[in-house]
Amino acid sequence: MTSSPVQNLIALVDCNNFYVSCERVFRPDLCNKPVAVLSNNDGCIVARSQEVKDLGIKMAVPVYQVQHLIKRHNICLFSSNYALYADMSERVMQCLEPYSPLIEVYSIDESFLDLTALCQHDSIAYAQQIKRTVYQATGIPVCVGMGPTKTLAKLANYAAKKWHKTGGVLDLSNPIRREKLMRLVPVNEIWGIGRQTSKRLQVMGINTAYDLAKQPVESIQAQFNIVIARTVMELNGIACLSLEEVTPDKQQIVCSRSFSRRLTQYHELAAALASFSSRAAEKLRKQRSIAGSISIFIRTNTHNENEPQYQRSIRMVLNQASSDSRKIISIAKKLLQEIFKAGYRYQQCGITLGHIQPAEIPGQLDLFDLPEKQHNKTNELMLAMDKINQRFPKGITVSAAQMTNSWHSPVKYRSRHYTTNWDELLLVKCH
Repeated sequence: MTSSPVQNLIALVDCNNFYVSCERVFRPDLCNKPVAVLSNNDGCIVARSQEVKDLGIKMAVPVYQVQHLIKRHNICLFSSNYALYADMSERVMQCLEPYSPLIEVYSIDESFLDLTALCQHDSIAYAQQIKRTVYQATGIPVCVGMGPTKTLAKLANYAAKKWHKTGGVLDLSNPIRREKLMRLVPVNEIWGIGRQTSKRLQVMGINTAYDLAKQPVESIQAQFNIVIARTVMELNGIACLSLEEVTPDKQQIVCSRSFSRRLTQYHELAAALASFSSRAAEKLRKQRSIAGSISIFIRTNTHNENEPQYQRSIRMVLNQASSDSRKIISIAKKLLQEIFKAGYRYQQCGITLGHIQPAEIPGQLDLFDLPEKQHNKTNELMLAMDKINQRFPKGITVSAAQMTNSWHSPVKYRSRHYTTNWDELLLVKCH
């Protein structure tokens, strides 16, 4: 007698209001109080506690638009502390490793786990143990959604967060429970269904996840694309998306920022752009890649009708791909000279590194480029600089990025680097 094949079981572990939860770990007095985390320049709200969501404050809303609610409800604000969030994320992911041999870190606060054959008899108890372990070790609350596919795991996680009766854990392996939930979930809440796609689906009378799941795969692929067709299959328990143990390298690296005050001088924009270029090059080297093209852009505030508007972008293809911060900054500044115009109040600028490829792949040689020996010295220099900066974040920067910091507005609400800076560790006093 042959045994029936074991059904796939994929779990999505998702941190609740992650940035806010990171701040609350070190400020337990803020539990059950309204808390919001702001963007790089303290301009917009990028993370909200449930209390803030209940006030009707939307994601990415400018702070000035909800200032009256902030004062009325005494909302505690924090500037983004990405060093803290990245470190807390790594701690959460380390907690998950003993629970699955195959884990895909999907984002800073989400991971897919393959639980196939690990907890077939009581998946809920297994997921509850994951929740307890992460919370006890890090203080970060999580929800766990499970199902035969990644899309169903996402759907289960959505329901686990929305309906408290689930206890933060839901398994959609059962087809009856799956159908019941899909009849309740709007089609725009399905993973991979964007705003425009959901509008097209609703015009076709497809309003819920169940409606989409019942569509013929061939028809959906003909009217949309293979991605949406795979989503239909995944909703029906047919796995089309495998877990990726190794995060694929980025094909584009973008670094940009909106300024809290408008910049009018070339040297200020050049300094900001040099800083973004240096950061982009560091990200490039971190994934051991080189870039073959550089694009920059500048723009004014297009929403201010009372000011003259100007926005331009420009791109250069490199003769030889590079990850050298000095080269990238130099090219970015030359491109800026070509598109900068005086007399405008600039709100944003940024750089995009494209045509990215692994550094190990030999590229087209340039007759006028540096000889191989000098290339090796350049690589050694950049590697040494990155290592120093990892240990001492303010240790070394390329000089071009240090022309002036006048473009950079200091943040008002940043918390301490509780886990990444010796000088800012919490002190415990025993009496």
